[in-house]
Amino acid sequence: MAKECSFSLSQACKVIGETWGEIQPQACLVCGSGWGGVVKGLSPVSSIPYENIEGLQKTTINGHSGKLWLAEPDGVKILIFQGRRHFYEGEGWAPVIFPALLAHELGARTLLLTNASGGIRSDLKSGDFMILSDHLNFMGSNPFIGPVPHPSITRFPDQSVIYDASLRKKIYQAGVATGQNLTEGVYLALSGPAFETPAEIQLFAKLGATAVGMSTVPEAMVANALGLQVGAISCISNLAAGRSPSPLSHAEVAHTSQKALPKMTQLLAQLLPALAV
Repeated sequence: MAKECSFSLSQACKVIGETWGEIQPQACLVCGSGWGGVVKGLSPVSSIPYENIEGLQKTTINGHSGKLWLAEPDGVKILIFQGRRHFYEGEGWAPVIFPALLAHELGARTLLLTNASGGIRSDLKSGDFMILSDHLNFMGSNPFIGPVPHPSITRFPDQSVIYDASLRKKIYQAGVATGQNLTEGVYLALSGPAFETPAEIQLFAKLGATAVGMSTVPEAMVANALGLQVGAISCISNLAAGRSPSPLSHAEVAHTSQKALPKMTQLLAQLLPALAV
């Protein structure tokens, strides 16, 4: 994977350079399920389809548009990955962790990740936003297995603090400024694509998980190992199995996220310019 990623990074930087010239984004944003629509409110400049970027390739999941955008909210250069690749798509770790590697390659200091998740903690309701304070990796694998994916990453990366405290504070402050009450919690990642069983959710609650999803953790692990400042925001798009009165579905995730889109956009429009400070 290391050689593959190295070649893909070189090719991606070439495509980006031919499109936007020499850029050094202050931060990169990865839009998870339901978050892609925020691009319209973040002063987008232009985009490159993922299929033109060898390390990403075309997305396969509805709601993940598969475009890399250059945006300039308040004049701050931000690269936005409109959609992500998932481990359950069956193409290995390379396309999943590529945004973190590309952010580092282009000189970005911060990687901000977003996702949709199922709420486990009893006080959470659909449409809430959660700042990740930590995570539990239950994906059944690890993005560092095999060749080290980048020369700047040590063989045994420390994970004592993945989600930067100062960035978490900025996210919270952006929530206050836009009238939103954000909570913090522990995100548990599974490989998917099947949703969880009620028994699994009961176990995860006992382990300290606040919400559950199928992404974010591998990108966060790699970005942290590369020395980037990492932050993550989860939209509680449904109540987890056993808490929800109805069967779980991707349609429910999409519906909740669509309703929350104006608040998502307000939050990120407030937050992203602050990442340049």
